[in-house]
Amino acid sequence: MPFKAPVLLLLAATLSARSTWAATDVEAIRALHEKVMVAHRQSNVELLLDDETADYIVASRGEISRPTITERRERLGPYLRRTAFAEYKDAAEPVVTVSKDGTLGWVVVQVQARGVQTGADGKKEPIAFVSAWIELYEKRGGRWYRTGNVSNFKE
Repeated sequence: MPFKAPVLLLLAATLSARSTWAATDVEAIRALHEKVMVAHRQSNVELLLDDETADYIVASRGEISRPTITERRERLGPYLRRTAFAEYKDAAEPVVTVSKDGTLGWVVVQVQARGVQTGADGKKEPIAFVSAWIELYEKRGGRWYRTGNVSNFKE
């Protein structure tokens, strides 16, 4: 049975609306990733944690953990305060994807970094690395939040 014109119009409008909100969501997640990048360049742990949820999950170095916001602040804060990045940039164009229902998203990134890190003894050491990760996002109450991270470093 062929579709009637009103059904086709409704279908076209739905697909068009989905394309619009999908593009908006992709840009929102891209902006949140850029905020992560800025937080590193500014050594700003609060900016980094601003969009993360309490139920955040991390997979890294062969382990899965669920650190609290306080634990993340205590781990990342000193690291960022001791590190001055001269460069912290995307080494490849981030790949942003949003689920068809618009509730989940992720971005796959590769970052190149270099700078100076100050040790507990005050000695400054150069730091340089390439890392890749996946940031996981969930839309809650109309706002995107970072809910997890899977990362690795290039040796």
